[in-house]
Amino acid sequence: MEDRLKRQIEQLVHRYPELGGNRQDILDAYLVMERCYESGGKLLIAGNGGSAADAEHIVGELMKGFKRPRPVGAELARRLQEVDPERGRVLAESLECGLPAIPLTANGALATAYLNDVGSEGIFAQQLFGYGRKGDVFLGISTSGSSGNVVSAAVAARALGISVVALTGKDGGRLAGLADVTICVPEKETYMVQELHLPVYHCLCLMLEERFFGDLED
Repeated sequence: MEDRLKRQIEQLVHRYPELGGNRQDILDAYLVMERCYESGGKLLIAGNGGSAADAEHIVGELMKGFKRPRPVGAELARRLQEVDPERGRVLAESLECGLPAIPLTANGALATAYLNDVGSEGIFAQQLFGYGRKGDVFLGISTSGSSGNVVSAAVAARALGISVVALTGKDGGRLAGLADVTICVPEKETYMVQELHLPVYHCLCLMLEERFFGDLED
């Protein structure tokens, strides 16, 4: 397993040499997420603007097949067809196993209600408080590490016993000081930070998929 992880990270660094200094942080972030999923937890993700899009992108890679097939097990396939022979057969062939992940950026009605009634700083913290359980992981994405609503969610996560992984740039900001693991890519300009965030989280998603679904293809 360690060789698989190193291979994925080295492939990433080969394509993006500037991420060479992030090798250990990427591995450590993966291990936090691996433990979460092994214990039945979930990933909660938040960011603003382009980082909000990244949060939803990550969920798309984790909640269905990314690079590998993730068919449902034979027992679930059988039960689906027992419920409805025709529709169940189609579902058994088309459903894909996922790793539970929730983007805290997608709940527009809740977020705007909170914004209107309370304020902006707790938009993500409120959702994390509602969804989160000890053993989960909060992935906070902020190019500066100083986004107030992401930092507030990290504070709430720490108080709830939820691990925090930060994906940042610049100097990591306040978020880095709250995180169990910080991946601070070596850029300062917002769009350049975002350009490096994408290959990093793709690498994490690939490693997670290989760990939990690799045997389906091997």
